[in-house]
Amino acid sequence: MEKVAHHGRETAYRHVAAGTDSPPVVFVHGSGGTHLAWANQYGRRDAPYSSVALDLSGHGDSDDVSTDPGRETLSAYAADVLAVARETGAEYLVGNSLGGAVALWIALEHDHPFEGLVLAGTGAKLAVLDSLREWLADDFERAIEFLHGEDRLFHDPDPEMVDRSARLMRETGRRVTRRDYLTCHSFDVRNRVEEVTTPALAVVGEYDGLTPPSYHEYLAEHLPDADYREISDAAHLAMVERPAAFDRHLDAFV
Repeated sequence: MEKVAHHGRETAYRHVAAGTDSPPVVFVHGSGGTHLAWANQYGRRDAPYSSVALDLSGHGDSDDVSTDPGRETLSAYAADVLAVARETGAEYLVGNSLGGAVALWIALEHDHPFEGLVLAGTGAKLAVLDSLREWLADDFERAIEFLHGEDRLFHDPDPEMVDRSARLMRETGRRVTRRDYLTCHSFDVRNRVEEVTTPALAVVGEYDGLTPPSYHEYLAEHLPDADYREISDAAHLAMVERPAAFDRHLDAFV
């Protein structure tokens, strides 16, 4: 892992170079995750671009921040992504779930010249169920169990995939994961998406029960320059569950 210093902290990232001159793609994970959510993408031998996957503040090997959930945390995460993008020269931004919210926030609030945005398993509004917010406060194991239920993070995963995902969320911890989900819950840019002029791809798993296809159809309809793609037999973490299909859409877009 490499690190970049900014705003009094260090953000960790993995940079895997490809044998092409194409600019890097930077990948941003979702709530409770780390850069490992993108292992299938940066681990590809045939990728037509270099891959950069980072740990947001408080996740993985990155320093944490003392921020309240919501706009303050979202702005800190955006600063993490921009620091890594500037350090690596990344020109495409791919975000899953919370990472997609960060990508939209950057497009709205920062003048960074990304060539394209891939918004995966995300939305212009990301409300979180009351019960999940309660479990994140009082019963972290119940929250983890719920998220790994059918057609939430995964549609039809093997047990090892579920075990690995749950373990990584436990390693991130309740406090940071709860901050992530509360930040998602406060996120709503539906009245501003038409300001995003960067070309975009909204891609979603067919069975995503957390950010369903309708969220992505909304993005494709209301963003000025956006397309919609749906991945069969996948849920929220389509890039993990059906990486080949996800990568085909990503490659074509880039």
